[in-house]
Amino acid sequence: MATTIITVGDPDRVSDVTNYFDSIECTVHKREFKTQTGTYKGKRLTVISTGIGTDNIDIVLNELDALANIDLNSRTIRENHTELTFVRIGTSGAIQEGIPLDSFLVSEKAIGFDGLLHYYGNTDFLDQDFSEAFKEHTNWSIHKSSPYVVSGNDTLVSTFVSEGFLKGVTATNVGFYGPQGRKLRLSLQDGELNNKLHSFEYKGQNITNLEMETSGIYGLAKLLGHRAVSLNAILANRATGDFSKNPKQTIDSLIVKTLDLLVDEKN
Repeated sequence: MATTIITVGDPDRVSDVTNYFDSIECTVHKREFKTQTGTYKGKRLTVISTGIGTDNIDIVLNELDALANIDLNSRTIRENHTELTFVRIGTSGAIQEGIPLDSFLVSEKAIGFDGLLHYYGNTDFLDQDFSEAFKEHTNWSIHKSSPYVVSGNDTLVSTFVSEGFLKGVTATNVGFYGPQGRKLRLSLQDGELNNKLHSFEYKGQNITNLEMETSGIYGLAKLLGHRAVSLNAILANRATGDFSKNPKQTIDSLIVKTLDLLVDEKN
């Protein structure tokens, strides 16, 4: 395992990343978790698929941290902490009209609707004022998990913003259909939720896009003493109803741009 780890949702996307590598040391595949470690322009990297959702993120980040920071023979925590860098390369749908299709967005913050972080202690880093303002604005149901707000690593976010990435607040959803306002045969508890997400503003910040992993990555990374950043290829705009005509090209461009920027990273 390298200390810089790229996470992707789809197991097939692992090879989309590692096809650019100069060499691959190893490949391991179990269920939805496919891992390859190799080298790109002299930098050693690990790429792992997580599947969908923060429940899977809970498995991936805890177990990668265990590999780095727990002696698995003695089952004791290592004296010297190893800091890992997690970089999510994912797809996302924008919910604000001004976010162009095929653009790249870095998540400065994530607002999680999944509830994962509420199962852990020592979460003083969560932005309670932000989440409370959101709950008031949306008239959030008491039967849903309380939203939490967590920031990405400032240095990593700044690195990608300086290279032309848009910056935003990403909503991490607990499901794909009802939780994201999609309706097939089932009615929705709040059919106006997406409109409320669109209109919400807190200290000049809007919720910009939807996906399903970022809040878990950011929260667990902070708890475990690691760095994390989430990068989003915007393939749809829910506000305008438009979809990318070249999604694979957009994702490949994000992969290459990310790899080249990571080569320059000190860690």
